[in-house]
Amino acid sequence: MCTAQPVANNIPAKPAIDALASPGPLPAPATGSRRRRIWDLDGHAHCPVLGVCLPMPALRKLARKVLERHTPPDDYELHCTAVAECKQRTPLAEAVQRELDGRYRLALRQAAVLKTTDALSGWWQQALGRHDIAAALWTTLTHPRCTPALAKRVEGEVHMLQHQAGMATRADIGRLEALLHENAVLGRELAAAQQRCTRQEQEHARLVGLQQAQAATLRAQLVGSEATISQLRERLRSLEAAAPDLPGRLALAQECDHLRERHYELQRLLLQAEQEVDRQRRRADDAAQRQAGQAPLAPAGCIDDEPLPALGERAILCVGGRTGSVPAYRHLIERSGGRFLHHDGGEEDNAARLDATLSAADLVICQTGCISHNAYWRVKDHCKRTGKRCIFVESPSSAGLKRALLALTPAGEQPA
Repeated sequence: MCTAQPVANNIPAKPAIDALASPGPLPAPATGSRRRRIWDLDGHAHCPVLGVCLPMPALRKLARKVLERHTPPDDYELHCTAVAECKQRTPLAEAVQRELDGRYRLALRQAAVLKTTDALSGWWQQALGRHDIAAALWTTLTHPRCTPALAKRVEGEVHMLQHQAGMATRADIGRLEALLHENAVLGRELAAAQQRCTRQEQEHARLVGLQQAQAATLRAQLVGSEATISQLRERLRSLEAAAPDLPGRLALAQECDHLRERHYELQRLLLQAEQEVDRQRRRADDAAQRQAGQAPLAPAGCIDDEPLPALGERAILCVGGRTGSVPAYRHLIERSGGRFLHHDGGEEDNAARLDATLSAADLVICQTGCISHNAYWRVKDHCKRTGKRCIFVESPSSAGLKRALLALTPAGEQPA
């Protein structure tokens, strides 16, 4: 019986120690040119030859073909059975011989030119340095010039290589386990990095899509703006060509607006001065009447004991109304502390003067039944533009004017 261990890199299992301790008879030196067969080899050579030169799947295939149902299921038992069969010329030994000759045909041809034992020994050393053990072992042991001494040395070197291979295998297994663990860790880290890269790629693609959409929108807006600018420039050039004196006309229009505002301002000042002169004249008349022992007469239609709102020196403009009722309107407003302004609404006074009078007034009472349409729209437009308070009275009378004054007076002010 022989012992065998797993092989690595085509290195055979070590022969049995007891078989090495008691070697059998060595074969006689070869003198002819005929190669040895596997059953002609030394009894110690079968174990390394089968373990190194013939892979276990190939050996099992041959055994199933030759032994059929008697093929051992265990690899170690199959190896031992094959070693025992190859010591003699059996069908399995002949099948192994054919298999090895066919497998290492090239090495056999290369070694066939070697005519001396020294040349064969040198060829073996070269193959040993190249780690080409399987082909060199089978070729050397079956070569016609292989002496017993060379065969013993070859078997011993293969035996020592088995020990080295076992140690290397154990070290390789440890390194393999460490590498497997490191590979698992690196694999997990790689998977996490790939997931991060995928998320970043998706986010980047989303941002790029948004930026491209924004760029397209801005590009479209820019094209539209350029087209609009071009159209406006063309229109400006056409307008300038149609009106070459336009800058001068614009300057004149601005100067005219300035003069118009100045004219209105002067009219307001003149109107205020006239109103002040009129008030001073009436005060002087009232004072003269009191000195003469007479009470000042109120205009017809006015009731002196009626309560009136306090106007507080505000200018009250009455637009329209009957000419005979103007003194009564003046009396009511001045009695309330306000300044009376009047415009007939375009019937007698100049309609252009209405703008200046409206500008000088603080409150406006428009009697719609006694003014022209032009004056009505002027008053309405002016009050709307300036936010000035205005009361429209349909029927002109002193009572209607008093109600308008009460409507114009803020709620917090008490009647006079």
